[in-house]
Amino acid sequence: MTRLPVAMPPRIAVQREDFDPALVVESLSAGTTEIGAVATFLGLCRSEEGRLAALELEHYPGMAEEEIGRVAAEAAARWPLLGLCVVHRYGLIRPGERIVIVAAAARHRGDAFAAAAFLMDFLKTRAPFWKREHLVDGTLGPWVAATEADAQAAASWERNQG
Repeated sequence: MTRLPVAMPPRIAVQREDFDPALVVESLSAGTTEIGAVATFLGLCRSEEGRLAALELEHYPGMAEEEIGRVAAEAAARWPLLGLCVVHRYGLIRPGERIVIVAAAARHRGDAFAAAAFLMDFLKTRAPFWKREHLVDGTLGPWVAATEADAQAAASWERNQG
């Protein structure tokens, strides 16, 4: 009988510096041959049709990691994951730069895809991050709230417990 590896605890990082998506994926799959899928979501800063110079992301240190950890634990309870990693940046992020990566590792793709989607939907609505636009004309835009679509996506997970 083949013994399945014990799932790694979720790894959460909130950082100013950029990250390498390939290294995130490699860190999840290294050392085991039981992972059959790693699903990732990579969020990038858009230019908003050329009007955005940068997006300013602020967070509540400690609280952001704690809330992401809670949501990661929910994902691990819903799906048989073998690894989970979330890296979210803060600071001034320019169009084309990476903001966030969610990577979920599992034996099967369905579990990995579902867990990654679940995590992203809740990051958009529950994680204590605030976004403000810096426009190319030198003005500051408003603080950006989660959209109604984000709220509906998160609510759909509440209705569908698995």
